[in-house]
Amino acid sequence: METALRSTKSLRDLIRTPLSLARFGVLATTLALSGCGISYQSPDVREREDGTPVVVVPMTAQEVSRANASDYTPRALPAVFYATTGGGSAVTGAGALPATPYLPSETPGSLDFRPLPDVQPEAYRIGVGDVLLLATKSGGSTIEQLSGLLAAQNQRQGYTVRDDGSIAIPEIGPVQLSGLTVQEAEDRLFQVLVENQIDPSFSLEVAEFHSKKVAIGGAVKKPSVVPITLNKLTLGQALTTAGDIAVRDREFASIRVYREGTLYQIPLKIYLDRQDLQNKVLLNGDAVYVDTSYDLDRAMEFYQAKIDVIALRTTARTTALQSMQAEIGLQRSALDERRNLFELRQKLGAEERDYVYLTGEVENQNRVALPYQQQATLADILYSEGGFDNTTGDPTQIYVLRADTRAESIGSITAYHLNVKNAADTLIATRFEMRPNDVIFIEEQAITKWGRALQQMFPSLLSATSAATGGG
Repeated sequence: METALRSTKSLRDLIRTPLSLARFGVLATTLALSGCGISYQSPDVREREDGTPVVVVPMTAQEVSRANASDYTPRALPAVFYATTGGGSAVTGAGALPATPYLPSETPGSLDFRPLPDVQPEAYRIGVGDVLLLATKSGGSTIEQLSGLLAAQNQRQGYTVRDDGSIAIPEIGPVQLSGLTVQEAEDRLFQVLVENQIDPSFSLEVAEFHSKKVAIGGAVKKPSVVPITLNKLTLGQALTTAGDIAVRDREFASIRVYREGTLYQIPLKIYLDRQDLQNKVLLNGDAVYVDTSYDLDRAMEFYQAKIDVIALRTTARTTALQSMQAEIGLQRSALDERRNLFELRQKLGAEERDYVYLTGEVENQNRVALPYQQQATLADILYSEGGFDNTTGDPTQIYVLRADTRAESIGSITAYHLNVKNAADTLIATRFEMRPNDVIFIEEQAITKWGRALQQMFPSLLSATSAATGGG
C-alpha cells in the first residue's frame, strides 16, 4: 500500500495539469491500480510487439476505392443451385426429360437452348367453328333468289362451319367446306351455285377464326388462346397478343413450347436478342408457356389444362405427359437431395467459407461468413450483427484491420480508420468492401475505460483497506 500512497500523492501533482475529466480519471485509476499491483488492459490499435508495422489510414472515398481494388471473387454456390428440372436435350417421342446438364460452379449456369424447328406455313384451311361470310355485288340481281346470301351481305351475318364440316345455305342445303383453303371453298361454292342455277357472283371471307388455336400462358400479362388466321402466327406475335412477357429476373426465365410430344425451350435472354426466334411460326395445337421457376409445376398444369382445349387427346400424348411428370419428379427429388446435403455439410463446417471477424465494443463479437455471389460491405457486416453501443464504443475509433496477403506470414497491417462522429460519414461504411480475414475493431470510450478500471479497482482497494485496519 506504500506504493499506492505514493501514487496518490503523484495524483495531487497531476491535478494541476490541464487534463480532461475522463483522461484524468483514467490516468488516476491506472496509477492507483499499478500501485496495488493491478492493471486494466484496454485494447487499441498500435504497432505489434514483434515490430510489425500497423499503418493507420483514414477511410476516405479515395482510400476506399484503393482498398476495394484488391483482388477478391466471392465464392460461388454449387452448380446444383442453378440447375432446373427442365434442362437437358430435346424431348421427343414419349416426352421424357433427359438428365440435368452439368453447370460449372464458378458462374451461374444457363438454360438449355432447344429452339423450335423452322416450318413452312401452309395456306389456311377452313375448320369446324370458323365463321364464313358470303357477300354479293351491290344492286339487285338474280342472286336475290338466295335470301341467305343477301342477309350475309346486308346484315353481316355469317355461316358457322358445323361439326360435320359444312355450312347450311338456305334453299341450297349443306355445303362441305372443312379442310379447304379459301380459294378451294370459293370454287366449291361457285360450282354449287351454278348447279342450283343461281348467279355465282359472290365473295367469300373468313369472318371469325375458331378452328386453329395456340395456347399462351405462364408469365404473360393476359394468358389466352390465340387463333391462327389467314396470316401465319409467329411466336413474337402470339406473346404480344397475350400482353407480352412479364418477368422481373430474366436470368432463369425461358419460353417453353410443347408441340406433338416434344418440349422445346428458348432462354428468354436469347429470345430477346434474336429476331429469327421471335419470327418462329407456330402451328395449330402448340402450347406456349413462359416459365420463371426452377421446376415445371405450373407449366405442367398449364399443358394439361390446355391440351384438351386444343384437342390433343390421343393415348400417345397422354403417355407423354405422364412420362414428363415422372421424369420431372425424379429430377426435382435429386436436386433437393443434393441441395440439402450441401446445407448439412455447411452446418457441420465441412464447406470452405470466407470469414471476417468482429471484436472490441461491437454488439456481438463473432465470426461472420462472407456471402456467396456478392460483395459484402463494412455496413453489411457490422449492422447485420447488431452494430455497436455508442455508450461504450467510441464512434470516432472504428477500424478495419487488414494484413498484407502477399506475405507468407502476417506482414504489414493496414488499419482503415472510420470516424462517424458525424453520422453522415456512416455512408462510407456502405462502400467499403470486406475481404477474407478482415478484423473489424471498435475501441472503447474513454469514460468506458475509466468505469471498467474502477470496477476492477474497488474490490482490491476495499480488501487492502480492510487488511490495513485489521479487518475492523
